[in-house]
Amino acid sequence: MIGRLQGVLVEKQPSWVILDIQGVGYEVELPLSAFANLPVTGEQIILWIHQVIREDANLLYGFARLEDRQLFRELIKVSGIGPKVALAILSSLESRQLLNVIQNGDLQALTRVPGIGKKTAERLLVDLKDRLKSWQPQQMAKLELPVDAQQPTTDHRAEAEAALISLGYKPTEASRALSGIETEGRDTQALIKAALQSVSR
Repeated sequence: MIGRLQGVLVEKQPSWVILDIQGVGYEVELPLSAFANLPVTGEQIILWIHQVIREDANLLYGFARLEDRQLFRELIKVSGIGPKVALAILSSLESRQLLNVIQNGDLQALTRVPGIGKKTAERLLVDLKDRLKSWQPQQMAKLELPVDAQQPTTDHRAEAEAALISLGYKPTEASRALSGIETEGRDTQALIKAALQSVSR
């Protein structure tokens, strides 16, 4: 099984990247939190990988930090939570936020995630509360993606809107969520966070 990949970032789109490793291109799906921190194409990156092998597909899910992969694996153990929904959860809630949501029984925060209804949110809280009780986020591994110091000019608003759509929001909802947000001085990740906060109000 593949557990970690280090290679050259040759293509990136909201929710997936292609890494070139010795001439082989690996397509990896990833949460928006990781996408927003990607360096420019042509740079080296490291991703922690969860691999799913099926009869009709060999799927790779990538994470910037080991703790995110650990949480992803806990999420997909819950009945009714597949990889796509687990990625949506980790895109909407950073790992530390998710742990707080679970421990505080914050049903409302979970139901704001696209694809999560009340029953599914209740199941997540019940299944994960005891399982994650002993987790200490400050002690988790914190291997970050190496980010290039000089980023090119990027349309952060367009990237953020595309990222929200990939998360499950309709184009009109994504546009509306970003319409009242000041874009000056904000990168893609900041815009995504602000938009998600706007939607949750």
